[in-house]
Parts: sequence; C-alpha cells; structure tokens
Amino acid sequence: MDDFGAALDAVGPRLRALRKQRQTTLSDLATATGISVSTLSRLESGDRKPTLELLLPLAKAHGVTLDELVDAPPTGDPRVHLRPVTRHGMTMLPLTHRPGGIQAYKLVIPGSDPPKEPDPQVHEGYEWMYVLNGRLRVVLGEHDLVLTPGEAAEFDTRTPHWFGAAGAEPVEFLSLFGKQGERAHLRARPKGWGG
Repeated sequence: MDDFGAALDAVGPRLRALRKQRQTTLSDLATATGISVSTLSRLESGDRKPTLELLLPLAKAHGVTLDELVDAPPTGDPRVHLRPVTRHGMTMLPLTHRPGGIQAYKLVIPGSDPPKEPDPQVHEGYEWMYVLNGRLRVVLGEHDLVLTPGEAAEFDTRTPHWFGAAGAEPVEFLSLFGKQGERAHLRARPKGWGG
C-alpha cells in the first residue's frame, strides 16, 4: 500500500479518537458539521473514503488542521496537540476543544504604553478568567478593575465588557467560556483586544 493510501486509511481511527477524546457523540458532530450520522460512522469505520469536502468541516469542528487529520502517523496516542491562535495581537492557546461545550484557553495580551482605549463588546454567554502573570484590566459595565496574579472574575457576557493589559507589561490568564464566547473571541473583529 502506498503512503497516500495508508494516510487515508488512518483518518477513520483518528476521527474516532478525536471524537471520543472530546466526549462528542456522532449526533453532536453531525449537528456541528452538517454531515449525516451514517456518513460520519462510515468514515470512522473506514467504510467510506475521506474527501476534502468531508474533512474540512471535521477539522474545523475538532479544532485541528487538515494536516493533523491526514498526515499524523497512526501511533495510537490519543493526545491532540492544539496550536495557538493569534488575533488582534492577543494569543489564545486552546487547552480544550469540545464542540458546543465549555472551552478553556490560556490567553496572552501584550502590554501597551499608553494603554489601549477600552471598546466594550457584548455577546451571549458567560465567561470566567483567572490571572496567571501580569495585570489584567477588566471593564465590565460601570466597573473598571485591575486583576493581579491569583485573582479571578466571572461575568455574564451580555454585560458590555472589555479586557486588556493594564500597562506596558504583558498579561497571561486562563479563560473559560462557551460556544458564543469562542465565536466572539476567535472570529469577531473587535476594535479593541477583549471580549
């Protein structure tokens, strides 16, 4: 069997391992991708050969690159190596990726002198953040707070909110949020850094 055939044969078990690791059902994945449950099941079992139009939405739903679905050697190692995403100067390292579930990220926002001007945003959902290093400025409704290492905040994201480094030093923090928060942070194009 050539390398191409072996890579395609390895896709099914890799898809199944990714789905099980994220504790996602075939039905959940079908909803997230628009691919039928029967097609997903046949892909995982190897009864259906993967195509680009099937792999693209699956890679997106699992938070991996197409290369990771096709090129990774079939070692049986269930770990998924998630890659950082940089948007608007903010780096987000995914720590989990369960389609439709709670997402955990480590975020790093570079410092700014003078500090950035807050541009509060709103979206559906709830967010929790915990500062690891640096100082995090959080504007939440009428409140303007600075959190330091070891401090946490939680809030309904329908409240206008913004966050960024509180000075010239970068800030690192953990953030947990649901699907709506992921859309706002990773896909929206806010004028400011945060929320």
